[in-house]
Amino acid sequence: MQIIRGLHNIRAEHFGCVATIGNFDGVHLGHQAVFRHLREQAKRLKQPSTIITFEPQPLEFFCPERAPARLTRFREKVRVLCEIGIDRMVILEFNARLAKMSAQQFVHELLIDGLGVQFLYVGDDFRFGQKRQGDYTLLQEMGAESGFEVANLHTFEVEADRVSSTRIRELLVQASFSAATECLGRPYQICGRVVHGDERGRTIGFPTANINLHRQVSPLRGIYVVKVHGLPEGPIDGVANVGTRPTITGSSHCLLEVHLFDFARSIYGQHIEVEFLHKLRDEVRFESFNKLKLQIERDAQQARDYFA
Repeated sequence: MQIIRGLHNIRAEHFGCVATIGNFDGVHLGHQAVFRHLREQAKRLKQPSTIITFEPQPLEFFCPERAPARLTRFREKVRVLCEIGIDRMVILEFNARLAKMSAQQFVHELLIDGLGVQFLYVGDDFRFGQKRQGDYTLLQEMGAESGFEVANLHTFEVEADRVSSTRIRELLVQASFSAATECLGRPYQICGRVVHGDERGRTIGFPTANINLHRQVSPLRGIYVVKVHGLPEGPIDGVANVGTRPTITGSSHCLLEVHLFDFARSIYGQHIEVEFLHKLRDEVRFESFNKLKLQIERDAQQARDYFA
C-alpha cells in the first residue's frame, strides 16, 4: 500500500482514484464493508482504491480533553488496511490550516485538483471544512459540477446493533470482548514494540514486557487475562496491566505491562500483539509495594485458572 503524507506530497501520478474519507478507528466490520465497495468500484473504474484519513483525528486537535479513546494506533490501522488490499492511503495532518479551510476549498484542493477523485464514498452524516459547513449534499452538488460521483455509506449491523467505533469502545469498557470481536471481525489487540521499564516487576518475580500505547486515551484500564502473539514461541498466556501504576509512580500516561507465563527470554525491541480475553479487576492504589506484590500473585493465579 502506498502512503502519501500531506497535501504537499500529492503528485501528478496520484491523479485519478476512487476514495473514501474518515478516521476509520478500529477498522471494524462496518469500515471493512465500505472498503469492499471501494475496491469493487475501483476495479470497475480501473483506478486505485484510496483511503483519506487524518492525523491527529479532528477532535484530538480541537478538544484533546474530550477526544475518544483510540482503538488502534496508526501503525495498526496501516497493517489492517494493507491486509484488506487498499492501494493507497492519504494522511492529512489536521492542523490550524486544515481546520480553517472552507468546505469548497477542501473539495477543490484535495478531491478535484489533487487526487482527481472519480467516485467518493462518505457517510450521510459526514461533515468537513471550516465550522463543519460541508456535508453530503454539498459533495453531491460539487461532484455533479466536476464529474465525480458520491455514494452514501450504509449502516452495518451485527445482531441489530449498529457497528461503530463508539459502540466498540463501550464494549471494551464493559470488558465484553466477545461482542467487540464480533464488531471488529477479529479479537481486540493492542500492538507495539517492547521497551525498557524500571524493572520493578523483575525484583518480585514478575518481569513484564512494557509497551507504550501511543495514544492520548486508552480504551482499556485495569488488569486483564491476555494472550501474546508475534513471538517465535507461538501464542503465550499472560496477565497484563493497562494503567498509570499508582502504587509505584502515579504516571500521567498509560502503559501496557504484560507478564508472560513460563517465559524468561529477553524480548526488548520486538513487536508483539496483546490479545485481551477477560478483565480481572480495576487498577487501584495499594498502601505498600508488598501489598501490591500479593495482589499481583493473586492476579497471576486467577489468570492461570482462566486458561486452565
